[in-house]
Amino acid sequence: MKTIRIFSMRREESKIICRKDVFSSVLAPMRKSLVGGGGLLFTDSNVARIYRKKIEKALGGVPVFCMEAGEAHKDERTLFALLAAMKEGNLRRNSVLIALGGGVVGDLGGLAASLYMRGISVIQIPTTLLAQVDSSVGGKTAIDFCGVKNLVGSFHQPEAVYADPSFFRTLPEREIRCGLGEIVKHGALCGEIFDRLEANRGRLFDLGFLAEIVPENIAFKADVVKKDPYERGLRRTLNLGHTTAHAIEPAHPELSHGECVLVGLAYEAEIAKKYCGADENYLDKLTGLAEEVLGISPWEVDAASCAERALLDKKNEGKSVRLVLPVARGRCTELELPFEKYRAELANGGGKC
Repeated sequence: MKTIRIFSMRREESKIICRKDVFSSVLAPMRKSLVGGGGLLFTDSNVARIYRKKIEKALGGVPVFCMEAGEAHKDERTLFALLAAMKEGNLRRNSVLIALGGGVVGDLGGLAASLYMRGISVIQIPTTLLAQVDSSVGGKTAIDFCGVKNLVGSFHQPEAVYADPSFFRTLPEREIRCGLGEIVKHGALCGEIFDRLEANRGRLFDLGFLAEIVPENIAFKADVVKKDPYERGLRRTLNLGHTTAHAIEPAHPELSHGECVLVGLAYEAEIAKKYCGADENYLDKLTGLAEEVLGISPWEVDAASCAERALLDKKNEGKSVRLVLPVARGRCTELELPFEKYRAELANGGGKC
């Protein structure tokens, strides 16, 4: 077991712990306190199918709400169905919601916990690499609404996050690649993580290497969140690559979120070269990492539709697109690019093609 970080925000304290065999070491000891209104397990159909026996063994008698897996169900209908299940389970102000799953379960479960009785505790148990290094840490919760990703949400810090590397054994390579997208993004922000990735290019998909580097990623993000919990300054750097990534996702459903982050990072690295006087040698290495994970050159997107969606990003004001761009090892900057210039850069492959 390794405790990565403990930090306080408002009246809440979050523990972030890397621990193997979370079913027996964490959930089973909690069972007695969860029955009879003490809590509810929230998961999705994929996790329930893979871990059904372990869930039953650890939490027999605890109410379970299972949503259909997938981003398409991260909406108000699932949110209110979960809230109804929490009410049916007689959850109280001192009850706890356990969110066992990937980023969709974590985001939606966190939002439900923040709303129910004006806020109850939530424990995040992320089952994907992406959720462990990103969405489970920091207290951001949301659902997609009116066709806009994460439009409705809140900040609600979890009571605890348990990151178990044992879950990686059941993940397909595509899910590992998705999580690596956020890890490479962290490498663009943290020189030490970048150096580790560069030195281990041949091991990026190795489960042993991932178990080693996940705690470093969690510690990095938790430190940023501790300094800026409500994204008013430093935490905005975690949006690196995401403005373009969120614009790409609806237009290219064949790509996962992490793959879109890698594509967005590669595009935005080229924009940084053109507009920010960035270290081109470093950015070539960073883009090389992105391409190593993707296995393809990430330059062809539907520029017109993606640019229009980027303009809807919550960070923007007026007719400019706000970007967080990598400029050198461990350094980034913000740039507001006029919409027409941004659209032209997407059409031009960020300047690469």
